[in-house]
Amino acid sequence: MTRAGAAPDAVSPHSVSELADVVRESSHPLRIVGAGTWLDAGHTEPNAAPLHLKAFRGVHAYVPADLTISVGAATTLAELDAVTRAHGQWCPLLPWGDDAGTVGATIATATAGPFAESLGRPRDLVLGLEVVDGLGRIVQAGGRVVKNVAGFDLTRLMTGAWGTLGVIAAVHLRLRARPAVDESWIVRSGDAAAAQMMQAIARGPYAPLATVPLTPRLAAMLGVGVEPGWLVRLGGNPAFVQASRVQLERVGPGEQVPESAWTTVRGAMAPASTATSWKWTALSRRVKERFDPRDLLNRGLLGEAS
Repeated sequence: MTRAGAAPDAVSPHSVSELADVVRESSHPLRIVGAGTWLDAGHTEPNAAPLHLKAFRGVHAYVPADLTISVGAATTLAELDAVTRAHGQWCPLLPWGDDAGTVGATIATATAGPFAESLGRPRDLVLGLEVVDGLGRIVQAGGRVVKNVAGFDLTRLMTGAWGTLGVIAAVHLRLRARPAVDESWIVRSGDAAAAQMMQAIARGPYAPLATVPLTPRLAAMLGVGVEPGWLVRLGGNPAFVQASRVQLERVGPGEQVPESAWTTVRGAMAPASTATSWKWTALSRRVKERFDPRDLLNRGLLGEAS
C-alpha cells in the first residue's frame, strides 16, 4: 500500500506467479532491483516502486555434461562462478565491473567484458529466459538447450533492453570447459609495430582469451610499473598455450601475473552509471507497446521518447 505523499512501497515477490501478479496489478511504475549495485543508472523515475528480485536466486537446473545451467536472475556472478568452477566449467560473461552484480542484470544490460571477443557476448551465451512482461504475462523465451531455436528470438530482444520490456526471472546459459592451462601475462612494448603485431595475434590461430591495453592507470593499480604494454590471458591445452606464448614473445618481454589481475581490470573499466539512450523509432515504440503498453517497467531508463 502507498502512503499519501510518499513514494510507493517496495515489493518483493517470491515466485514467478507472484511477480506476474505484482506487475499486472501495479498502479505505479516499477524499478527492477537485483543486487541493487547500479540503481543510479540511466534516467530514474522518482515515483517508481522498487521491485526486488532477491528471492529469484540460486541454481534451477545444472547439467554439466550438456554445458548448460539455469539460474534465478538475482544469482550473483560470484555464485555462478563458484557452482560451475566445482565442475571444471565456467560461464565467461565476466562483464566489466565486479562479481557482486547479478546474472539477470548482466543479461538485461548486455554488459560484456574482456572475454567477449573470444568467448562470446551476453547475446551469445544466453540460451533462454523466463520473463514477466509489462502486462504480467509469463514468457518463456528460448530454451535450456543449444539446439532450441524455435519461435521468435525473444531472448535476444530482452537481452540489452534494460528491463524496459520485461522482468527477467530466470536465465538459461551455455557454459564452457575451463582451460587446462590458464595464464595471465603482462607483455611490454609500446611501439607501433608491436601494437600491429598484437592485433594480428589477437586475430590469429593462437589468439589469447583476452587482451587489454595497459594504461598507466591500470599498470599502477596492478603494481607492475607504468611502461606501455598489454595484459593478456592465455587459455587452452598445454600445446596451444605454449604456441600462444611463443607468439607473445615476438611482441616483447613478458611477466606472468595472477588471475586476480582481471578482477582489478574489470573493476577499473566498469561502465559509467548511465544507460545510453536509444534512438527511439516507430519500431521501438511498437515493441515497447507490445510488451509494456502501460510503461511500468524501468520507465525512462533509456530516455524513451514520450
